[in-house]
Amino acid sequence: MGKGGEDRGKKEKNGIESRNKDNDTFPAWAKDVKECEEKYEVNREVGLSEADVEKRRKIYGYNELEKHEGVSIFKLILDQFNDTLVRILLAAAVISFVLAWYDGDEGGEMEITAFVEPLVIFLILIVNAIVGVWQESNAEKALEALKEIQSEHATVIRNGKKFASLPAKELVPGDIVELRVGDKVPADMRVLHLISSTLRVEQGSLTGESEAVSKTVKAVAEDTDIQGKKCMVFAGTTVVNGNCICLVMETGMNTEIGKVHSQIHEAAQNEEDTPLKKKLNEFGEVLTMLIGIICAVVWLINVKYFLTWEYVDGWPRNFKFSFEKCTYYFEIAVALAVAAIPEGLPAVITTCLALGTRKMAQKNALVRKLPSVETLGCTTVICSDKTGTLTTNQMAVSKLVAMGSRAGTLRAFNVEGTTYSPFDGEIKDWPVGRMDSNLQMIAKIAAVCNDAHVEQSGNHYVAGGMPTEAALKVMVEKMGFPGEHHDESSLGCGDVLACCQKWNKMEQRIATLEFDRDRKSMGVIVNSISNKKSLLVK
Repeated sequence: MGKGGEDRGKKEKNGIESRNKDNDTFPAWAKDVKECEEKYEVNREVGLSEADVEKRRKIYGYNELEKHEGVSIFKLILDQFNDTLVRILLAAAVISFVLAWYDGDEGGEMEITAFVEPLVIFLILIVNAIVGVWQESNAEKALEALKEIQSEHATVIRNGKKFASLPAKELVPGDIVELRVGDKVPADMRVLHLISSTLRVEQGSLTGESEAVSKTVKAVAEDTDIQGKKCMVFAGTTVVNGNCICLVMETGMNTEIGKVHSQIHEAAQNEEDTPLKKKLNEFGEVLTMLIGIICAVVWLINVKYFLTWEYVDGWPRNFKFSFEKCTYYFEIAVALAVAAIPEGLPAVITTCLALGTRKMAQKNALVRKLPSVETLGCTTVICSDKTGTLTTNQMAVSKLVAMGSRAGTLRAFNVEGTTYSPFDGEIKDWPVGRMDSNLQMIAKIAAVCNDAHVEQSGNHYVAGGMPTEAALKVMVEKMGFPGEHHDESSLGCGDVLACCQKWNKMEQRIATLEFDRDRKSMGVIVNSISNKKSLLVK
């Protein structure tokens, strides 16, 4: 490359870098849509060119969270011995072993009984370490799985073309992304245009809000907190209603979820000792001091047996020292120390905590470190958001009320089940296969005027979209289809929502008016098989 071309390349690169610095502080939520497009030099109809994408990727990198190196198995093993009491036991076991070996070398019988005590202590410490390492490594793996909340694919507009399944990690600031119901938001983005009349996003994983939040294209004040940024959607959250066009503002570790990820990692590096560990360390230090003093006193009391001298002219002379007797009384002092140490205490504590951890695991609670079980036991007040924390974050219909056969009368049916499984319970006293026109209309509206979906994931059923709508679709499955008996055999052909699918085939949706907080309803215009148009309102 010539010198002129090289200078031009440097200027271009410097221009992008300065834009990058500006973008770090660019409050997109406080600017209108036109300003945002100009700032990121993009048109929502065309998107970025491949050349722009490559330039920006060199600056911003890939849209993914950093993978921090996990704790090595060697470090986990060493951590199990980072306890005063355990270190005292280890020192006592080593000294006992060395003295037993020394006695055998000095002519005594090298019997296995002499090694029983140190071997038992070593065995207790090994079992203690194995349980601790096993628990923490399992928890680390589970926590790694919990971190995988980023979207994998995104619908992106580039060079005027729509790419329906682009890997989300390839997004760069300035990309134009289309979001639909059920999509996981791949990056922090500014909403440019609502395709539907409303847009609602479930952002509880980031903000802790129990209800979906309505989004808009209108700018808000610059000093607004994250919950108030109604024109922004954040990475890791989920669209539950509507669809829109967005502009990518931040990617990877610069997103809000990336900042949380960094804070979690920093907090993990500075973990404080639990109340139990603090008490055990204090106990170990006091015990060490007392045992040390007692052993020193016992050994000093017996000094006259291995160190003798004569007084000549009032001064001690002719010192005689017996190393064998000195060692013998040292052994007595060590034996006293080992006897005073509660070698079973670490094993008992570890076993109790492991049992507590196991019980919590059966309730789907994740315990990263064993002593945390005791910390939870010391807790007196827990402040928690109920939905999804103390509940399963699922919704189910519990009662269905319909008009009766005579004017002015009502019928009520109790609905069993608390999950999204269509086979979790049934409707009590339900006229199977004999639904009248009123019940059929309720089933039709609940199935067709509905944007949610339910699918099977392993042994569980998960919902996409609004929980209320998903619950209504599950109710339709329990109601069954007129003239048919709906049972679990339909699951074999993969139709979790078989009845809903039949209703949607009979009533083809041709227009939708999404739910609105002011109107408090959702409506769809449908065309039936008999070519009759209807308005279904929920």
